[in-house]
Amino acid sequence: MMTTAPAPAVLADHKGVPRAYLHMPLSYEQARLGMAFHEAGHAVLALAYGMILHTSEVIAWEPKKGSWAVTGNTAWQGNNTPPWRFAAMCAAGQVAHVDYLMTYGLWTPERALACSAAHDRAQAIDVLTAHGVPIGADHVPEGGKSWAMVRGMARRKVSHLWREIHTVAHAMNEHTKLTGDDIAALTGLLHPGEGATA
Repeated sequence: MMTTAPAPAVLADHKGVPRAYLHMPLSYEQARLGMAFHEAGHAVLALAYGMILHTSEVIAWEPKKGSWAVTGNTAWQGNNTPPWRFAAMCAAGQVAHVDYLMTYGLWTPERALACSAAHDRAQAIDVLTAHGVPIGADHVPEGGKSWAMVRGMARRKVSHLWREIHTVAHAMNEHTKLTGDDIAALTGLLHPGEGATA
């Protein structure tokens, strides 16, 4: 665990705005592993969908003596990724995080709500909207999908790839940061590599 907070850019969303802080009533070890599952969800779906995956990591620090905070970051590139696959990759973090709570007997409504990752939803909506693909946070726009529908697509893929997500989450929890090649080696999923255009 770092003794100082990460750079502000690490704690910001895709627009540079600080991400919302949500309290997760768990021990440090449980919260850290949960965040590893969150990031592993993003990372494994990114590879499964043919995206370039740079790194995926858990970031933990001590805001003040005796306290802790944890977040994560997955760096990817997917210029030619079909829009609904991109959106499902964004939703996969929340889905994998909630599945972690359920699998490990830690689920409560409060903890599930703390997995919401509004910044992931906002990024998916902003990117798809910019490309003319209608997506609604709380409704089904004409010719598009709602975020609930996207979460459903992510849930099916996360369920199918749960073994890989589980493997990556535990490796990330142990090593803190993994490269795309590390994750490909752990899962057997193909990785287009850093020089490719996804």
